[in-house]
Amino acid sequence: MRPFVDDRAAMAMWDIASPARPSRVPGVTMAGFRDRGVAPIDQLLVPHPALTLVLDFGAGQPIVDDAAGQQYRGSMVAGLGLGGAVRGHGENIQCVQIRLSPVVAQAVLGVGPADLDGAVVALDDLWGREAARIRERLSDATSWADRFELADTLLARRYAAGSSIDAPVAWAWHRIVASRGLIRIDQLATELGWSRKRLWSRFHAQIGQPPKPAARLVRFDRAAHRLVAGHNAASVAADAGYTDQSHLHRDVLAFTGITPAAIAAEPFLTVDDLAWPTATQAART
Repeated sequence: MRPFVDDRAAMAMWDIASPARPSRVPGVTMAGFRDRGVAPIDQLLVPHPALTLVLDFGAGQPIVDDAAGQQYRGSMVAGLGLGGAVRGHGENIQCVQIRLSPVVAQAVLGVGPADLDGAVVALDDLWGREAARIRERLSDATSWADRFELADTLLARRYAAGSSIDAPVAWAWHRIVASRGLIRIDQLATELGWSRKRLWSRFHAQIGQPPKPAARLVRFDRAAHRLVAGHNAASVAADAGYTDQSHLHRDVLAFTGITPAAIAAEPFLTVDDLAWPTATQAART
């Protein structure tokens, strides 16, 4: 039996839909969100080891305020690990939210994670008229199943036409994820037969972060979901590979601007449990 997670706050804010089958593109997951209109949405956006593509089609628009005070509206892409007291808000929001592994992001988006540099970019700036066309088609669709099919067809087409990253770099990313961020970078370089400098350079150029910060992000993601699942900070710190509870506290504060106790009560993290249950369960077990 999984630890108890209080999903009531998330359910009060959102109607959430998930596709009946996996995406045709490896490393892609998606979910549908409809603002229930109980109150204006205002929530912390917690960093995640994926790029986030938001395809907006509602009467209102999702709005993101980043840590630098910039504001973005509508369909957008958030770079790998976007966080640091970034907030999302708005009313009457309907969207398909897509998580892209950095391994496939370049092919799907047309730009690499390093080009985004962890920032938010309006989809119009990346895709031009195609962004408006997909918004119109999603708005005209009459069911979530149809919207997921539209989105997945678009992603599959772009992925097939796009350029892939180097296979050793993709392998290194998957190795970091499989180790839950705990593999030593020296070991990763040795397994590849590369120097640390070569690994750092090629990984950073294609994934968008150097290997060590990428591993730190993966480790944080696991810790955050275990905190939301009800585990105490001391046990989470030990399980997730932090040196002690203070180390966990510093990392959570750096990624989100709030404490481990506060992040455990963040409603949007419980949305993960509803929208991506398999991935969330894997992150916290």
